[in-house]
Amino acid sequence: METYELVSEQKGIRIDKFISDYYPQWSRTLVQQWIKEGHIEVNGQSVKSNYKVSVGDQIKIEEPELEPLNVEAEDLNLDIIYEDSDVLVVNKPRGMVVHPAPGHYSGTLVNGLMYHCNDLSGINGVMRPGIVHRIDKDTSGLLMVAKNDVAHESLVEQLKNKETKRRYVAIVAGVIGHDKGTIDAPIGRNPEDRQSMMVTDKNSKEAVTHFQVMERFQRHTLVACELETGRTHQIRVHLNYIGFPIIEDPKYGPRRQRNRFPIEGQALHAEILGFRHPRTNEMMTFSTPIPKDMEQCLEELRKSDH
Repeated sequence: METYELVSEQKGIRIDKFISDYYPQWSRTLVQQWIKEGHIEVNGQSVKSNYKVSVGDQIKIEEPELEPLNVEAEDLNLDIIYEDSDVLVVNKPRGMVVHPAPGHYSGTLVNGLMYHCNDLSGINGVMRPGIVHRIDKDTSGLLMVAKNDVAHESLVEQLKNKETKRRYVAIVAGVIGHDKGTIDAPIGRNPEDRQSMMVTDKNSKEAVTHFQVMERFQRHTLVACELETGRTHQIRVHLNYIGFPIIEDPKYGPRRQRNRFPIEGQALHAEILGFRHPRTNEMMTFSTPIPKDMEQCLEELRKSDH
């Protein structure tokens, strides 16, 4: 059980909202459940969800352990790019959820990994065995997976220290004028929609994306993005923020162009992944071409230009 402590610098905000805003990875409903179960105290006392914080309140949160989940191993014919006794690199198809969650207890990458590997169950918990980072359901591309605790610790540390290389390609609406640039804008939970993120100064975290134009069309651009940080929906939020949303993105994409292209989900692909091998310290870099549906989008855009 992990413990979090913070001191309120605000007043008049409900405790459940205050905590879920401060820690956007926890939904307000989840925080309310923890309050009922006695996992959250203010100034050493239990409170109710409607308690309004005051400046100086000392808040203690004990994050309960996840309930064990019986993850069924499934033969999903994963596209394994590389594998040894420590790490595995997989090319995740668009539409596949990374780890089990309500509504997605089968067909996830974890289900496939449990079938492919027999030794992941004790690494990073039952719900996310071996998973070091994630990409969205409708984003395709490369993910690294740890096969033992030493590898997991090393890869997580590399992500934390910004030592990994993660390059994505995206097709966006609009023609980007600059050949390259950097988007440095903090990202936090959208208070009006808990399922989406936004650029905001409130309860946000640093987010930095570097981009480079690869090809321009009449009304669209093929762009490569490298992550310096790894916030939820980072590339999708950042590109939308500067006025060039990814096509067919159901959350942040241009609504007027929805369902125009032969692709289900945002045109975003994790193309290149690089990291130091946990055991040998050798720098390893992997790449995978964009999927056929994105290639078809590009072909249509090239034809329209002519």
